[in-house]
Amino acid sequence: MVEELAPQCSAKGCRAGAEWELRWNNPKLHTPEYRKTWLACAEHRQTLGDFLDARRFLREVTEFRPTA
Repeated sequence: MVEELAPQCSAKGCRAGAEWELRWNNPKLHTPEYRKTWLACAEHRQTLGDFLDARRFLREVTEFRPTA
């Protein structure tokens, strides 16, 4: 039996529940419409976003809504 984990923040060492989706791509590697997703808790939303934005990778930030 495999235990399903709740979506967690992508920050290193953080196990908090996901509240935000940071959607990004690296234009040197990905097509313009392609998106990767990092999940963030409220505490790490800004720092993860700043990291991606400094590299010009950040495309959008949306509230995380898990699918059923």
